[in-house]
Amino acid sequence: MPHAPQPSDSYPLVRNVGLDGMLVSFADTMTEPSNRAALAFRGALEAARWDGVIETSTSLASAYIRFDPLQIPHAEIASRLNTLLATRDWSAEALPTGRKLWRVPTVYGTDLAPQLEDAAAAAGLSASDAITRLAASRVRVLTIGFAPGQPYLGPLGPEFNIPRLQELNPMVPEGALVLAISQFVLFSGPTPTGWRHVGQTAFRCFRPEMEQSFALNPGDEMMFEPITKSELDQIRANNADGTGGATCEEITT
Repeated sequence: MPHAPQPSDSYPLVRNVGLDGMLVSFADTMTEPSNRAALAFRGALEAARWDGVIETSTSLASAYIRFDPLQIPHAEIASRLNTLLATRDWSAEALPTGRKLWRVPTVYGTDLAPQLEDAAAAAGLSASDAITRLAASRVRVLTIGFAPGQPYLGPLGPEFNIPRLQELNPMVPEGALVLAISQFVLFSGPTPTGWRHVGQTAFRCFRPEMEQSFALNPGDEMMFEPITKSELDQIRANNADGTGGATCEEITT
């Protein structure tokens, strides 16, 4: 099998992934520009509708392309990818259209999210200041991963670049909002985690009973607005659609 040509030792890099995949990486770590580049590049690939491309997806700083090597040879798709990469600065490109902004009711702290104060202290903040800053943060769905429909969200401010826990939380519930390394994760199901549990929602990221089972897409944005425990109880009592009281609007700019 021919190897995909590399543009250079610097990013972006185009690499083979198995027999029928290519990975376009914009950095070796997640930053806002590298994530923007991955999302924008994937959007351009989807719009181009190349014959032989079966699917595309993104990770934190890369775009993945699966293709039919009998229809489009490795060397040809590598050449096309490098040509498309050279057309613009993808780290400054506009994000794809069709994205949504979700505003999700969230209980911060209390016994429902017992590590809010610990996270605030690690960030050098009081609990109330941490809630104010987190609630004001408009974060991007950087990627979906680890579990079905589960978003990695960010970036948060640098004060929240706090490490993961040294020992795992034995279990956090579905809808848990956890924090580490200037990112949130909103859990799609109960699971252990090394991230601090700072908020609790009734939002269901994964809804297998629905035609569209993933509630979120990479590039969507979210805000987590403070509510009380009693308000969350009311939302849970009437949550057949799984939105957890969230509102949703199209992002137009």
